[in-house]
Amino acid sequence: MMKSILPSSRSTPPPPSVVLDRGLVRMPVHATGLALLTLSFQTLGIIYSDIGTSPLYVLNGIWSSSGPAPSREDVIGGLSAIVWSLTLIPLIKYVLICLHFGTTEGEGGTFALFQGLYPPKAFETAPTRDSMSVGLKATKNIRAPQSLRWPLLVWSLFGTSLTMADGVLTAAVSVTSAVGGIAVAKPAVAHDVTGISIAFIVVLFLAQPFGTARLASIFAPTTCVWLLLLAGTGIYNIQTHPGIFRAFDPSRAVMYFVRTGNYDTLAGVLLAVTGCEALFANLGQFNMLSIQISFSTFVYPSLILAYLGQGSRLIVDGDDVISNVFYRTIPGAHNGPLFWILYVFAILATLIASQAMITGAFSLVQQLVNMKSLPPFRMVHTSDKIQGQVYIPAVNWTLMIGTIIIVAAFKNASQLTNAYGFAVATVMFSTTVLIAIQIRYVKHLPVLLGVAFFLFFGFIDGLFWGASLKKVPDGAWVPLTIGVVLLILMTFWNWAKGLEDRFDGASRRNLSRFIVSSRSPIDEKFPATGRSAELDRESFSENATGVEVEAGDNGLEETKFYCMVPTLSREGDGVDLDADSDGEEKRELGRLPMLAVFHRMAHERGVPHSFISFIRQWPALPRFVIFLSVHVLPIGHVTLEDRYVVEKVDGVPGFYGASYYLGFREEFGVQIDEIVKRICALEARSSPRDAPETIRELNAVAPSHTHVVPYYNITSKDVDAGRLSSVVNYVRRVLIEDIYRRLCVMFPETVNWIARQDEIVNIGVNATI
Repeated sequence: MMKSILPSSRSTPPPPSVVLDRGLVRMPVHATGLALLTLSFQTLGIIYSDIGTSPLYVLNGIWSSSGPAPSREDVIGGLSAIVWSLTLIPLIKYVLICLHFGTTEGEGGTFALFQGLYPPKAFETAPTRDSMSVGLKATKNIRAPQSLRWPLLVWSLFGTSLTMADGVLTAAVSVTSAVGGIAVAKPAVAHDVTGISIAFIVVLFLAQPFGTARLASIFAPTTCVWLLLLAGTGIYNIQTHPGIFRAFDPSRAVMYFVRTGNYDTLAGVLLAVTGCEALFANLGQFNMLSIQISFSTFVYPSLILAYLGQGSRLIVDGDDVISNVFYRTIPGAHNGPLFWILYVFAILATLIASQAMITGAFSLVQQLVNMKSLPPFRMVHTSDKIQGQVYIPAVNWTLMIGTIIIVAAFKNASQLTNAYGFAVATVMFSTTVLIAIQIRYVKHLPVLLGVAFFLFFGFIDGLFWGASLKKVPDGAWVPLTIGVVLLILMTFWNWAKGLEDRFDGASRRNLSRFIVSSRSPIDEKFPATGRSAELDRESFSENATGVEVEAGDNGLEETKFYCMVPTLSREGDGVDLDADSDGEEKRELGRLPMLAVFHRMAHERGVPHSFISFIRQWPALPRFVIFLSVHVLPIGHVTLEDRYVVEKVDGVPGFYGASYYLGFREEFGVQIDEIVKRICALEARSSPRDAPETIRELNAVAPSHTHVVPYYNITSKDVDAGRLSSVVNYVRRVLIEDIYRRLCVMFPETVNWIARQDEIVNIGVNATI
């Protein structure tokens, strides 16, 4: 959390029930005992439906339903490839290794790995009190090469974009497959498959605002029963050919590919691990231990038993089951009770499967917004206990529209399954690269360990990626196109937001140059000790304005305020921010009978831009000024007693700082009356003689208080690019002024912390970036 703007240590007591230094840092989910078991059960309905429905089509993805039945050795070899793919990728790579590489806030996914290598500056500069988490302190020791930052950023964004594209495909394929199953049972509705699919999709996305926990409570029992049915039928079918256990010998898989030379078969094997990235991407929705427990003890054994059972029946019955391996290997009569039970749960499971990647997309977007790689979409937290469980309306409706378009355009689930493999294989390889680098720079383990991890899992991922690459003309171009579009958007936003942040840093001025006394030297007015010294070293916004204060000895009435315009030094497009006071023109300011609340985001340092711009536009100071910082804490709700902390600004009577603490489930709703009460109590303690008059004036203007928030007018500056300067500057103006500036208006940074726009005065700040 950043330093206070206030040069005084006099304040109201800090909230006892929160850790102040955590500020915007969200902590990972912690659960034990029954709560951990409940969380593990909820993962079934959110994370595993995608990978859990793979037995419906994997074997027919390897051996075509219209072709001849494979030989016994081919079945054992193919099953061996499936068993070891499930063991090496979801179980060992993701569950046992990748889950340990989440961020200090408990987030997972491809972009979380990049965030681990290059943590936000808010974390790097955070003070290290004993109360802070060990993981947060550890970020100070990260020394990933800056030369790799942009290449790894683009690589991470591409992997993340493909994960979100996979969310669209998962919903489209799962729902279309479910409706196709209905068409098989009722041929009369075969021509209505697309319309029915779209109806299911609309219902699915309309259910998202209910939140992850509520959806998990509904979906988890269904998925649990589905996996139990898979395991039960698998055990029964294995009895028909117990020799199928030879599939646990990895040499059988190697001999299968050597013997057949059919490398394309790997694209079918890859279908068995689709959805494995959801195990990592949904880490922020749950936690590491809950995912490890649910997958290793329940999901993994159920899937292995299901595939072995299908393989046993395929060896025994051959041509009788090859047309539809899953349904024709169900024990009993084809139209018996068990068949219809599995049929119904298969439809429900495929509908639920899309939920995993939709929820994962919400988590990924939350990370991207926090890392300033996407515009600040409005987020709705749906859990009182787990901050990572969010619902993002804009993302939800965008995914819904994209899914509907894909279903309507393809009208065939078999075409979309080709797109599955490419996205999954590319994201898996992206994760491998980033994990290998994190082993060295985040975990500080030997370099050889990272190299070994990359060579082993990179080889496996490369085999799958090569097989899926051949499917680009047959449908894999869909996630590739979506991924490239998202990559362009996120890279552009990173670049433009970075330029704006650099402008913000370059436009700061020292507080000692901004507020000074005409009667006393700067060092006397603000002694270089304590928090005042910190303030003197900070720099503040807006390069064309300063304020000088002449404080009298008998209170506010004898204090004179001055606006100082610094000497402008035009060299190129710069302004001399270090101009001496001798080169400044003094302009006296009056006082306005009002209470002004100047908002600043929690990550900002110093006096807000809006304050200096306010002085420029209206050369007068409000009688009372409150600099308000908003801090979202890693708890659901904050009590009223703990919500506000106020401090008094030394040397500037009527100036205060206030910290507003709220839980992640609470909407912004600052109560100025509560802040005024604390200010009155603070004045009564710190200045008993002058307090009655100050309190009287404050209570008189408090009811008509005004909130002031900066509005950035962003323009593009010209850069020297040699002969291409005119072209580069034209493109730069289009990107910054026509696109980025408009997006900033559409998605203001205050969207998640300011509610009532009619109470706000927007102060323009010119930003040339």
